[in-house]
Amino acid sequence: MRSADLMQRLSAVALCLAMAGCASVTDPLKAAASSVTDAVKGVMAPSPSASAPATSAAAAPAKAGSAPVAAAKPLEPEAPVDPFVQRTYDEARRALRSGRMDDAERQFKAISAAHPDFGGPYANLGVIHRQAGKLPEAVTDFEKATTLNPRQPVYFNQLGVTYRMNGQFTKAREAYEKAIELDANYAQAVLNLAILNDIYLWNGPRALELYDRYLALTPGGDAVVTKWIADLKNRKQAPNNAAKKEKA
Repeated sequence: MRSADLMQRLSAVALCLAMAGCASVTDPLKAAASSVTDAVKGVMAPSPSASAPATSAAAAPAKAGSAPVAAAKPLEPEAPVDPFVQRTYDEARRALRSGRMDDAERQFKAISAAHPDFGGPYANLGVIHRQAGKLPEAVTDFEKATTLNPRQPVYFNQLGVTYRMNGQFTKAREAYEKAIELDANYAQAVLNLAILNDIYLWNGPRALELYDRYLALTPGGDAVVTKWIADLKNRKQAPNNAAKKEKA
């Protein structure tokens, strides 16, 4: 791959991560709609029972191109949250959005200590720790969030991003695939998985399939990804060898 192409794809991933540092997991009252400016969405509620019906959320990091992405599916209402806890959670989200990371981290930790069955605070801590470059801590946070809320695709997508940053490419692939399994129309998880296969796993055919799927989920199209597809089709394919790819 030409160095310019590689940098462009990495820049798209970097944009996703930059957006993730500026947002937080939403609360039960504000989780019905999603925006590309909100990197992590979910609900601050106890882990649902295994027998409860599945839910789906498609909020995600900013995409590579400029075209709009289809709106996310609304979340089902979760269990009610104590008003005091909700206010603390809202304050923590405001602190995170305004860049007061220490305040946000302290408040989310307090909530998770008092309510260890809530996935949202852990996901927000994952955003904070990843933004600070504390990848092992971020991985632990997102793993906890996905354990507590195993039907939230956005948590798995963010876990995949964090695994990828930590060099755990196989786990990143599994996390993205789980996000897509939970929401087949989750365009950003599809794009992240495509980029992973293209750059890190050196699986061109799979990357092409996923890029095409991403475009099918993007009504306005995406000129950048369309160019990536053309370049990938014209590229001489190398063996599916992630280690070799990383040395190039």
